[in-house]
Amino acid sequence: QVQLVESGGGLVQTGDSLRLSCAASGRTFAYSNYVTAWFRQAPGKEREFVSAIRWNGGSTWYSDSVKGRFTISKENAKNTVYLQMDRLTLEDTAVYYCAAHRGRIVSQIRAPDYDYWGQGTQVTVSS
Repeated sequence: QVQLVESGGGLVQTGDSLRLSCAASGRTFAYSNYVTAWFRQAPGKEREFVSAIRWNGGSTWYSDSVKGRFTISKENAKNTVYLQMDRLTLEDTAVYYCAAHRGRIVSQIRAPDYDYWGQGTQVTVSS
């Protein structure tokens, strides 16, 4: 059974940076045909795709709202995916979730297409 655990959320100010981590257990993702993604959900809004990375090859995908500010990466030895968030804005405030699905499509942006989810970590950006 795959388990995903997010960490790294917190309270920051606009323009600050934050790095989220998603540690996976239950299987080794390195070089596998799995994709790990970050989604976020703000109060009263639907869950939205942020970014994804394919374990086999490292291809990445970003939503337009974070492209150029956020960077997704992976560390095979730790079975962990990171989301480096720079130049944070008030609109980035949300609960951030890590998710994974089996497959090679890194541009999978629909939440129902993901099989495994973490519990979420809160990111709050204040002015």
